Amino acid sequence: MEYRALGRTGLRVSAIGFGTWGIGGVTAGQLSYGPTDDAESLRALAAALDAGITFYGTAGVYGDGHSERLLARAFAGKRDRVVIASKAGYTENFARQDFSFGHVVKSVERSLRRLRTDYLDLYQLHSPPLTPDTDVDELLWPLRALARQGKVRSCGISLRSPEDALRAIACGVDAIQINFNLMDQRARTLGVLAAAARGGTGVIVRTPLASGFLSGPLDTAAFHPRDHRAARPADQLERWTAGAARFAALNEASRTPAQLALQYCLAAEGVSTIVPGMMRVSEVEENVGALGAARLTDRELYAIEDVYESHEFIVQGKTFRVGPATSP
Repeated sequence: MEYRALGRTGLRVSAIGFGTWGIGGVTAGQLSYGPTDDAESLRALAAALDAGITFYGTAGVYGDGHSERLLARAFAGKRDRVVIASKAGYTENFARQDFSFGHVVKSVERSLRRLRTDYLDLYQLHSPPLTPDTDVDELLWPLRALARQGKVRSCGISLRSPEDALRAIACGVDAIQINFNLMDQRARTLGVLAAAARGGTGVIVRTPLASGFLSGPLDTAAFHPRDHRAARPADQLERWTAGAARFAALNEASRTPAQLALQYCLAAEGVSTIVPGMMRVSEVEENVGALGAARLTDRELYAIEDVYESHEFIVQGKTFRVGPATSP
């Protein structure tokens, strides 16, 4: 395993982390990856720790707290071996948001109880709306107050969109969590990764496998009715499938499609850790295997960026054709 600094926090984290939304199981509506098996999830968590994965990203809303309870079971007596990041902001089932001091304090107390710990290594605001009128410092105040109390060790924002990242970095947040993958390279083209590296801001990459589409061909017709991907427009699913195939065709070494995708994220400037969702031991093994596979060549990197800049993708409900990188 490779370990990196999480920005200025003083924490060192595994380059490959473990995203726990999936193991939280079914929640109301189409807001999960469908039913899960706790025994299988616990086996995956044990395999991850054995493989050297130390960073685990969760949230109180994942499975209505179930993913946090699973982490508590998996790491009982091993708390000092892991770095746990959770989030606050949603009231229930992703239905409503509340970033008030009272709600954030209640949320952290609930997370601490579920995780059976007295501190969180990183606590993040969960997808706050950052409008031009938003006072980001005021939004972060509850987290900074909790940090002074010792309940959290560092403060972050899990951003709705990479477009919001530069404002968060300018406010001195310890870490940001952003979408970044082969089919969504906005964090690179908008200069976010470069700005984070300059500012000492930790970068946690979510969706490095684009909800599984970059891990290999998916049978979209077989998605469980409660799988959030089943609610995506057919055009988006088709574009993701086609885009993933174009990137997989660029692979010049004996990597799996998932390993190609993860290597791209790991090679990017300023990235501290990536958090692919993992639900089975086989997924842990494949993802960790990305670190031992041949590294991307310059030719592959240029080809990846060329495909991205010439292909239309749908990201967060918007269809667009991206252009070359711009200055930060």
